[in-house]
Amino acid sequence: MIKNIIFDLGGVIMTLDPPEAIRRFKALGLADAEQQMDSYTQGGIFGELEEGKISAETFRQELSRQTGREVTYDECRHAWLGYAKEVPQRNLDILRKLRSEGYRLILLSNTNPYMMSWVRSPEFDGHGHAIDDYMDAVYCSYELGVMKPDTEFFHQVLMRERIMASETLFLDDGARNVAVASQMGIRTFCPENGEDWTAEIYDFLM
Repeated sequence: MIKNIIFDLGGVIMTLDPPEAIRRFKALGLADAEQQMDSYTQGGIFGELEEGKISAETFRQELSRQTGREVTYDECRHAWLGYAKEVPQRNLDILRKLRSEGYRLILLSNTNPYMMSWVRSPEFDGHGHAIDDYMDAVYCSYELGVMKPDTEFFHQVLMRERIMASETLFLDDGARNVAVASQMGIRTFCPENGEDWTAEIYDFLM
């Protein structure tokens, strides 16, 4: 019986727009933005930031070096937020509904301080609520120092939450992430980026 639901952020709760993020970083002067911002494996300083190996400030400094100009924090943040196409109201509504039905909701995201400065702010849902108002717990790759699909990320969440894999459903738009979670005994659901999963999720909770 499913008691806990782990959600990915980008592609599930929030619809992603990678081309816009790439466009914004290229506009800052990052010529090889496509290579560094690969949709499967963030490379270079992008991956290092999301894995917690470098700070937001170090990222800003290195981006400034790579672009040959001083890039501000706000410019970095604006570029990163290019990923955020929309947060569909239907997704927020189902999160509220699931919590009211007694499910424990957990966010598990490969992300970074720039993106989370918005996600964990009242600006997130457009109604004065941060993601924390919809979740019982939030786990970010840059804070734990590990990224999906590394099994250690899932192990840490299961251990910290004191929950069982067999009682947990994981939603992620990344096939590799879902495959690893499934091998660990977690039930999985892999909707596509932007897909309306709000009705189908109940098929996995029965």
